[in-house]
Amino acid sequence: MSYTPRLKERYDGDISKNLKDKFAFKSNMRIPKLEKIVLSQGIGAATSDKKLIESAVSDMSIISGQKAVVTISKKDISNFKLRKGMPVGVKVTLRGTKMYDFLDRFISVSLPRTRDFKGISDTGFDGRGNYTVGIKEHIIFPEIDIDKVNKIFGMDITFVTSTDSDEEAKALFDEFGFPFVKK
Repeated sequence: MSYTPRLKERYDGDISKNLKDKFAFKSNMRIPKLEKIVLSQGIGAATSDKKLIESAVSDMSIISGQKAVVTISKKDISNFKLRKGMPVGVKVTLRGTKMYDFLDRFISVSLPRTRDFKGISDTGFDGRGNYTVGIKEHIIFPEIDIDKVNKIFGMDITFVTSTDSDEEAKALFDEFGFPFVKK
């Protein structure tokens, strides 16, 4: 018995067909698809408090369902009291089933829990078909117990697609149900 995420089934059925019709692709390989989701947090205060990195790793692992990796500094910056090799952040890369599960939870549960939520901006595209959104509080994810959080962190979530066109990527995200702000 195999498990297929709900959004993966929707992509394989309706979404890919709709995108192929909309852009008149001749090959199914040309249809844009979501390749990976990268969650990252920069923790500037980690230079003075090492426990912040541990709590960020545990929170990010709970949110993503996969072990988070500590990112380290590549060079010395004396103004920030930063030395080469010190931990400065946390990141996770999601692919496959975990990626679609996270995307489903993010769109349907976490984003609506954001304070004063009116939709997400469509200006986060990078010109190469990838989309990045910034989250100010990681406590919008229901997996996080607010009582056990000692510090609230922000995070960046990057959605990497197989297309080089922002227009095609936006159409893909619209089909997934991203709540973009209406203009």
